[in-house]
Amino acid sequence: MQFIDRVEIEVEGGKGGDGMVAFRREKYVPAGGPAGGDGGRGGSVYLVATERLQTLLDFKYSHRFKAEDGKRGGPNNCTGSSGSDRYLEVPCGTVAYDLETGEVVADLIEPQQTVCIAEGGRGGNGNRHYLSNRNRAPEYAQEGRPGRIRQLRLELKLLAEVGIIGLPNAGKSTLISVLSAARPKIADYPFTTLVPNLGVVRKPTGDGTVFADIPGLIEGAHEGLGLGHEFLRHIERTRVLLHLIDATAEDPIADYQVIREELLAYGRGLEDRPQIIALNKLDAIDRTDEELEDIARSLQPESPYPIFRVSAVAKTGLDELLRCVWQVLEDREPEFV
Repeated sequence: MQFIDRVEIEVEGGKGGDGMVAFRREKYVPAGGPAGGDGGRGGSVYLVATERLQTLLDFKYSHRFKAEDGKRGGPNNCTGSSGSDRYLEVPCGTVAYDLETGEVVADLIEPQQTVCIAEGGRGGNGNRHYLSNRNRAPEYAQEGRPGRIRQLRLELKLLAEVGIIGLPNAGKSTLISVLSAARPKIADYPFTTLVPNLGVVRKPTGDGTVFADIPGLIEGAHEGLGLGHEFLRHIERTRVLLHLIDATAEDPIADYQVIREELLAYGRGLEDRPQIIALNKLDAIDRTDEELEDIARSLQPESPYPIFRVSAVAKTGLDELLRCVWQVLEDREPEFV
């Protein structure tokens, strides 16, 4: 399945039905008068959040969506039927922006949350509305109003409480595969991961927390370099950032600063998010304990929490790391031994 997280669409509410020109013609009603019914209201277009979808793939090839038009009014003061509404299902976490104004039209987070994005037009009045002392037989009716037309941009922002960030090949996908049932593609070269991966990690209490592996962050990502500019939005909703650093890299501290600067440049409060730092790949490191301690000491001012040392491959140090994550999510001061 393709991961599509941004699309542009056009939506249009249905046109209201026209009013009708009609007169009563009953045998024993000599002065029947006008009896044209009103047109029905046009259908509206709605967005509906659903947990069934994880991508905006349904909108990749279909870009225009219109609700049904209202029906014309009938004789004997019968109102035309309203047009059927159109419901478009989107993944939870979808934000709809008006392309002309840039305003947020809808931000759908909860399942089954429904927002009207294009109202249907009102039906026109039948000729019975225009009866007056000066005009006892009006022969005109009102046309139905057109429905609202909108150009929208839909963006999916993943709903995850913990975002795993770091340079390519830092071990993010390996970590999420070890902690959860997620099975991302993993290889020993950068940019293996081309789409965000979600995994549910079980707490000691039994309930789950969603972790997101955010791929492709490199220097200049906020300006469109690499893959990061496509996926930075997915950590906007996270409560905690888990910054994974490759401890085997030539300069782990410089690697950390690259990602930190990208968060600052992107803004939206990401730089103020609680950030837990972990040095990964201890199973493959050739540094001495003293060198590793110097790296951790240099990174310590960047986080109020200890600098964790883990190996996702060997599954070492992960219990302490997760314990800190749970306590930060619960807004408790982490306890360390």
